[in-house]
This record gives sequence, C-alpha cells and structure tokens, in this order.
Amino acid sequence: MKYILVTGGVISGIGKGIIASSIGTILKSCGLRVTAIKIDPYINIDAGTFSPYEHGEVFVLNDGGEVDLDLGNYERFLDINLYKDNNITTGKIYQHVINKERHGDYLGKTVQVVPHITDAVQEWVMNQAKVPVDDDRREPQICVIEANPSFLFQLGGTIGDIEGMPFVEAFRQFQFKAKRENFCNIHVSLVPQPNATGEQKTKPTQNSVRALRGLGLSPDLIVCRSAKPIEMAVKEKISMFCHVEPEQVIFIHDVSSTYRVPILLEEQGIIKYFKQRLNLPIDDQPSDLLMKWKKMADRYERLLKVCSIALVGKYTKLSDCYASVFKALEHSALAINHKLDLMYIDSTELEPSTEAENSVKYHQAWHKLCKADGILVPGGFGIRGTEGKLQAISWARTKKKPFLGVCLGMQLAVVEFARNHLNWKDANSTEFDPDTKNPVVIDIPEHNPGDMGGTMRLGKRRTVFKTQNSVLRKLYGGEAFVEERHRHRYEVNPELTHCFEEKGLKFVGQDTEGNRMEIIELENHPYFVGVQFHPEFSSRPMKPSPPYLGLLLAATGTLNAYLQRGCKLSP
Repeated sequence: MKYILVTGGVISGIGKGIIASSIGTILKSCGLRVTAIKIDPYINIDAGTFSPYEHGEVFVLNDGGEVDLDLGNYERFLDINLYKDNNITTGKIYQHVINKERHGDYLGKTVQVVPHITDAVQEWVMNQAKVPVDDDRREPQICVIEANPSFLFQLGGTIGDIEGMPFVEAFRQFQFKAKRENFCNIHVSLVPQPNATGEQKTKPTQNSVRALRGLGLSPDLIVCRSAKPIEMAVKEKISMFCHVEPEQVIFIHDVSSTYRVPILLEEQGIIKYFKQRLNLPIDDQPSDLLMKWKKMADRYERLLKVCSIALVGKYTKLSDCYASVFKALEHSALAINHKLDLMYIDSTELEPSTEAENSVKYHQAWHKLCKADGILVPGGFGIRGTEGKLQAISWARTKKKPFLGVCLGMQLAVVEFARNHLNWKDANSTEFDPDTKNPVVIDIPEHNPGDMGGTMRLGKRRTVFKTQNSVLRKLYGGEAFVEERHRHRYEVNPELTHCFEEKGLKFVGQDTEGNRMEIIELENHPYFVGVQFHPEFSSRPMKPSPPYLGLLLAATGTLNAYLQRGCKLSP
C-alpha cells in the first residue's frame, strides 16, 4: 500500500480537496486502484448535524454515512463508492479509544493521546485503506489522505491547531512505519498576489513549509495555488527557500473548470515523479482515462449555448451548501453541450413578507425565477423559507416550467398540489405543523424525536417503478428499479395518495414494500418531477444523474427528442 498525505497551509478553501481528487484521478488513469480518506479535526462524530453554513453540504454515502463534502469530490473524480469510515473525525477516534478503554482493552494502563490516540489514527488509516471501493472489489493500491487545513500549519497558530495535533503526531510516526518508499507528503499552499504591488508573494508558503517541518513532516511536493499562472522566478525562489527541487514545486492557478486540474498536474510531470518516488509499476504516460478528462475540459470551455436553472433554497449565501446539486446540474449540462447558468434564489425573498420589507429584493428574486429555463427546489430542513419554495413550485406547475424537487422539494410539491389543486388550504407537513388537519407529509415510522445524529432514513435504498409510463423510468433506461441515496425524516402520507393520483399527480416510484412514496410525476406537464432520494450524490462527470439530466433536457426543449432516440444523446 502506498500512502499520499495531502496537507494544507496559509488558509483553507484553496482547493485542496480538488487537488487530492485530481491526484487520485491521475494515478487511476495509470491503471492503479485508488481510495481516499478525509480527516476532519472536529469533535462531532460525523457531519450529520451541521448547518450547511458550517462546512458546506452534508454528503451521504451508500452505507448511510453523513460525511464532509470532499468525499463527494473523491467519488465524482475517481468514480468510486466510499464508506463512512473513510471520513475520520476527532469524535470518532476518541469514541473508539474510550470504548476500548471501557471494554478493558488497555489492561489498566493510563490512556493517553500518545500513544493510544495516535496509534488509533494509524490503525484506522491502515485498515480503511484496504477496503475495496471499486466495482471489481479488489484491494486498493494507493490511499490519498486529505488532512483538513483548519488544523494543519496555519500561520500564527489557531485553536484548530490544538485539536489537530494528535493527527499531526500520528502521521509523523506513520511515515516511518510505512517506510519512505510507501509514504509521500504533498503540501498545498497559497501564493497571494496583492493588488497594490501585483507581485506574487512566496513568504506565506515559506512559513507554512517551515511550520510543517517543525512538526516533523517534510513535503515531497509543494502545490502552489494562485489566481494567475506563477512565474518561473517564483518557482525557483520557493524551491530554494523550501529546500526542494524545482520539479517538486507544482503550480495550479485558477481555471475555468475543475476538470482542467488533473491536466495541469499531469503536464508538470507529476506521473514521472510519483513513479520514481513511490516506485510505482506504471508508464510515464497516462491512459485513455486522462485523455477523456482532457476532451471533457476542452469541450466545457468551448460551450456556447446556455441553460439557466433557478435553484430555490434557503442556504444560498454559500455555494458549497449545494455543491453536489451544482455538480449534478453541471454534469447534465455538459452532457447536452450546454453551459450551466445556475441562479441561486433565497426562497425567503419570494415570500409576500419580503415584498413589504424590501420590495427590490422581492422583485429581483421573482425576475430571476421567471426568466429561468427550469426550476429546482433541493432538500433542506426547517420551516424558514418554505412558503417561498411553495410559491416557486406553484409557478412551475401552473406556468408549465420544467421542475425538479429533491427530498423536501418533492414533499413541498405535494403540499402545494394539495393546497392549490385539491383545495386543502391547511395541508402541510407535520415537520412544520404537527397539528395540521391534512398531514400530507408525515414523520417516518422509525423517526426518533430525541436523538438527532444518525437517526434519519439514510443511505442507498431501492425504489421500484410502478408503471411503464414514467418519464423518469425512461430516463433511467427502462429499469424496473433504481437504487439511490436517501436522507430524510419525513415522507408523503401513503393514506392520502389516492386523492392526488385521481387529479393527475402520480406516485410512479415506491419503496420495495409499496408504503413509501419515492417519485412523483405530474400529468400534462413538460417535466414536473419530485424524488424523495438525492440523485445528485450518485452523479458523475461522465455519467450524469437521470433526474437532473431530464430537467436540463426539458429546460432546453429537447426531452421528447431524447426519449424518441431511446435515451441517447445527440453527437
């Protein structure tokens, strides 16, 4: 097993996850089997109870793990399926060690950070690195480990540095346990360029590498992030002051598409370096897989046609809150040769209360919604902004705008239809009104109102199509069932579904027992679809998600032609 540790310095949010994913993609293109592990220093057991504004979206895995969004990057880039134990947190490690102590595994010894916590980190990494993540179920050969920059080597020191120190020490020890030929450290740093001088500054990177060395880890590669391409003189300066060869300094500037990042790394000789440094049995040149990425990146940059989608949600101030939704839309847009114009609309700004408080915001939000080619209402929790989402859904239904509702978006589509078409004016979800007389959306039977973490219906579940005459079934290739990832505490009330079906809102997909409503489709509408699951988590750059692809096809007016061609994309 070869281990590649990716650390970060200077600031967070410089694309370390994309770089780690791109490195994995390059090695996979060389014929190697690659897995990935993400380390986060927070004491939470997992990401499930976070607000999206804390760390971005909560990504859901096949096994129901609620994890950091970077695992979504790994899955999309590497086309693999990871597990909840591929996301290590301080909370998981301490819980694991404390459980062993309670069990008596330490034979009465004093349990300490060193060696017990650090040993637990190393054992976890070594055990999880062996777990197959590809369809062929073979053991991986390379493990890319990304360590969260909030605890690694930030200038000046932060509280985060303290909580992450056990991980730093664990990997200082691990490099000797794994042996030099099996362990490589890549440090991602920022090269800022102040507007006042226009000069690219290397001092932050020098300090970051110095701090890293002081903790016992020496970088084998320094990946420098910058807004613009970095000059050769800057590369030589970093090489000289950070004690590495010039070829060990890699530059990644801002690019139009993340698909370009693996290409930039490959062009700077990273394959040749890994072959020598880790003694890998590979050729110097990548396989057809990386060529496909290059073609995809080239095609992305040449797109001329534009498709606009309005994303109506409550976490629109930070794009990472809907990272997988954006990627799923982007994959689908690229598949039909369109550039995506995603317009984020804060659902509260569509509500009448906003018109009274700030009419400019209200009218701007409605202007965006009205000019969009399609409307998407994603998942979420809590009552804030739901009335605005209902307004957007009503607009999509009555104006025959292509619409996709995901999780809460589907539930609200049912609420909207009940209120405005069935004339059940007080119809609601028990999440928002426990005493509603028409509970069209109810708690799932296994919902535990006490504990919050890990108590939802999570992970990959089977959805069975109940009819041949379903647009989504055709988009899925005519399959009798699909398996997608779920994350919800509420579901459509199965006792009331007949009322909706009589009026044209069909529940075309259900769970294997037929008790849970999974997919809705509205008759006599270009594309009005709701899904209880989260198809965005399974979308891949070269395999777009069918519900999202259907939305983009309908928004560009090409859905019927696509279905008539037998669900084959035009060249």
